[in-house]
Amino acid sequence: MKMAIGADSIRHITEALREYLTGKGIELVPCGALAGREADYVDAAREVAEKVASGECEQGLCFCNTGTGVSIVANKVPGVRAAFCVDGYSAQIARLANNANVLVLSMRYTGEGLAREIMDAWLATGPSDEPRRKAFHLKTDELDELYRRR
Repeated sequence: MKMAIGADSIRHITEALREYLTGKGIELVPCGALAGREADYVDAAREVAEKVASGECEQGLCFCNTGTGVSIVANKVPGVRAAFCVDGYSAQIARLANNANVLVLSMRYTGEGLAREIMDAWLATGPSDEPRRKAFHLKTDELDELYRRR
């Protein structure tokens, strides 16, 4: 799997997760400050989101101080479903029920152990095949398409 990963600064949590994901055999595409560039949270989130929306990367991982800023920005890019997750359950539901493709984590509130738990739940879960949830995914895609054409 190829995953875009971006942040506005390099912190212990960003480096710990880069090492963890690389150890799992995931190819990481660094964005923003993680690519060695000057970047604010808007730049980093946009870059990650565009790589996911274009298909260059299957999934994305964004960090910022609280997680709110990159969530807002990433979700502006058509085709992106960014989900701010605070535990393994929220990551599992984001993938299963919402077909999320960009995971958002707070650098301030997410410790390394919790980040691994969230990441493992995210990676172990795919979109649901349950008809009710598939209908939610389709309705979300239709709304995305509606506003993309405006």
